[in-house]
Amino acid sequence: MRKQVYTSKFFWSQIIVWLPLFLIPIMYGIPHISWKDNLSQYIIPLSMMIIVYLNYFVLAPMLLKGCKKEFWCYNTFIILLLSIGQHEWLYYVGLERYFVTYPYRILAQEQRGGLYAQLFFVLRNVLNLSICAGVATSVLMARRLSKAEEEKKEAEIAMSKAELVNLRQQVNPHFLLNTLNNIYALTAFDTEKAQKAIIDLSKMLRHILYDYQQPYVNLKEEIEFLRNYIALMMIRLPANVDIKRECNIPDPCKIYVAPMIFISLLENAFKHGINPGHKNFIHIKLEATNEQIIFSIENSCSPKEKLKNTGHGIGLNQVERRLELAYPGKYKWEKKFDNNQNIYSSKIIIYDTKLHNN
Repeated sequence: MRKQVYTSKFFWSQIIVWLPLFLIPIMYGIPHISWKDNLSQYIIPLSMMIIVYLNYFVLAPMLLKGCKKEFWCYNTFIILLLSIGQHEWLYYVGLERYFVTYPYRILAQEQRGGLYAQLFFVLRNVLNLSICAGVATSVLMARRLSKAEEEKKEAEIAMSKAELVNLRQQVNPHFLLNTLNNIYALTAFDTEKAQKAIIDLSKMLRHILYDYQQPYVNLKEEIEFLRNYIALMMIRLPANVDIKRECNIPDPCKIYVAPMIFISLLENAFKHGINPGHKNFIHIKLEATNEQIIFSIENSCSPKEKLKNTGHGIGLNQVERRLELAYPGKYKWEKKFDNNQNIYSSKIIIYDTKLHNN
């Protein structure tokens, strides 16, 4: 399809360029001579077309392949041949004196003016045809360069997509491993809670198997996924953990987001923010507009977890890379401890107005 569009554009661009040149002898012919003689001027645009297309399709590709010597030799020979042939034809039909009247008359008045005049016209033709050859070669080289840049960008995009798919596939085992470990722990002391946990896990797996395969999912579906995960985690939480959740999104929600971007932050909070001997908290907040998505989470941090909870886990490293690939230059991730080193906070801001439906 792309090739057909380019062929169509190329065809019409050639019509636009050459049509005026072929209309000049008819519309603005030389006075005092017949229209048939004016048609003899077509030797000029025809010579230019030969040089342009010969360079564009044959000689310029030779130059790009490194055949510099052949390019210059063939061009010199063909341009000289066409320049002399063009001059001889116009001189034969007697039209050349109308094209450059003043130089022709000055040279003709000299003792050897005839030879000089003929040389003048040949050199003029050489200059014109050389310009045509240069333009054709430049256009082809510019097009090849543009095509090479486009192919390079497509290759980079393909590599980024492949890497993104690979990272997304790595999230599933990492997430499932943690969740299954939690369910396994529940089976040892509370079968009923373990059964409820399996139901919550099945809802999450449905999201992973179906919605997660899309590059972007509706933010409302992603929020439901996070709620199921929090419900799963709350089953085994001790009573000294304060969980707060706040969600502010448009209703109806038409904002889309890359799936499972935020789940690793929740995992990190539940893993490092719970200390059985202390009062703990996890505060989660998600806000979204058509301009940005903000996901923030704060959790208590026990002294022994301070060194671990620095945002360099396997899951968080994958989130960093996924953000770079899905939202290049359109996100910010803030991670920090408070002044007393007792609270760890993490905030992801996604600036992207193209991934929602107005």
